[in-house]
Amino acid sequence: MEKNLAFKELLAIAVGGMVGGGIFTILGIAVAMVGVLAPFAIAFGGVIAFFAAYSYVKLGVYYKDEGATYAFFKRTYPQSHLAASFIGWYTIFGYISTLALYAYTFASYSLSSFDIGHSVWLQKSLAVGIIWLFTAINLWSVKGMGKLEDIMVYSKLLILLVISLALGYYGETDFSTFFETMHVDFQHTTMLSLMIVSSVTFVAYEGFQLVINAVNEMEMPEKNIPKAIYSAIFLVALFYFIIAMGAVLAIPTQELIANKEDALAAGAYNIMGVWGKNFVILGAVLATSSAISGTMFGSSRQMARIAEDGYLPHKLSKRKNHIPTYAIVAMSLTATCLVLIGGLELILEFGSITFLLVSLLMSIANFHIRDKTNASSLFTLISMFGLFVGTVLILYYEFQTKPEQLLFIVLLYFLLSLGAWSYAKIQKAS
Repeated sequence: MEKNLAFKELLAIAVGGMVGGGIFTILGIAVAMVGVLAPFAIAFGGVIAFFAAYSYVKLGVYYKDEGATYAFFKRTYPQSHLAASFIGWYTIFGYISTLALYAYTFASYSLSSFDIGHSVWLQKSLAVGIIWLFTAINLWSVKGMGKLEDIMVYSKLLILLVISLALGYYGETDFSTFFETMHVDFQHTTMLSLMIVSSVTFVAYEGFQLVINAVNEMEMPEKNIPKAIYSAIFLVALFYFIIAMGAVLAIPTQELIANKEDALAAGAYNIMGVWGKNFVILGAVLATSSAISGTMFGSSRQMARIAEDGYLPHKLSKRKNHIPTYAIVAMSLTATCLVLIGGLELILEFGSITFLLVSLLMSIANFHIRDKTNASSLFTLISMFGLFVGTVLILYYEFQTKPEQLLFIVLLYFLLSLGAWSYAKIQKAS
């Protein structure tokens, strides 16, 4: 197989998968919970991401399997059909839910400057359109997708950096006032709240593992897997901190809380005018576009790998020129259904919990074969503890603030478990 993806393309895939709609939606929620301490709590989410990444890197270099999450667990516990099927179904549906959310966020921001932009069905139509546009691109060419991802990712990072600097420049809050406010918020904020924000923020870091899905198309995986993943997490954490800091310096806290999902756009409009708002919208459009492309690329290959082993319909494993065409189309169809039926916020919460839980399972698998992966026993145990605490905290947050969403998530897990159990039973019998 031709090796089309070098470090630059792999870094773009990882950053593109992480910097999607997350930073545009979590900021208002984080400020509502911990005030101007939000930038620090969001950046600390990168520490949780690093805990998760450690085991992914070790397992990725050892197995060199594009099935990534699913394949690592299956090959570590080869006798358990049930474990392989369950983790495969959960992971794929988590990716599909984020794919749908990125598309919906793209549509919402794209139409936000128009009077008809609040039309729900217009937003859904555009969201479906962008899904299928990137479906066509991913079906077209691996190399073409990689080059386009380069352009989108590095452009959006530049735009987001300019936005954060502009917010800091135009903002009326000086650092002396900011530190006074931070001192007050610190006195009234519990460590539990800060940790909850960091755990909820994990969904904004999800996507680094997409690099491993491209192992068959990358140069020097032993070197590029750890280099791309760790570099991407550091870069994204730094950008999130800069953007969040610029926002809390420039935009009044109550305004950030009130606007939430489009806090950056609304705040930019109030202090910089139309050009500021449009610049934020451009950043959001690029961010969600690259996230759609990167997520579709990596997760479709994982879906094909699961189908090859019989835990999804075998048709999804078929490839054309090494591209998993049926898996890409199936993901797009499912994401389209999620967009059309609504409830994306509920599914996003399911996705954030799923990726924390799956990352915990990856740490357990890495610890199980730590002698083979050359992993540190101490650091792997620390990672397991950190991811377990993060999972518990986000469940606690859901129970305290949105118990109806927690009930929906439980129901969704039941349905997915039923499907996974059915395919595991078929494989065991065959």
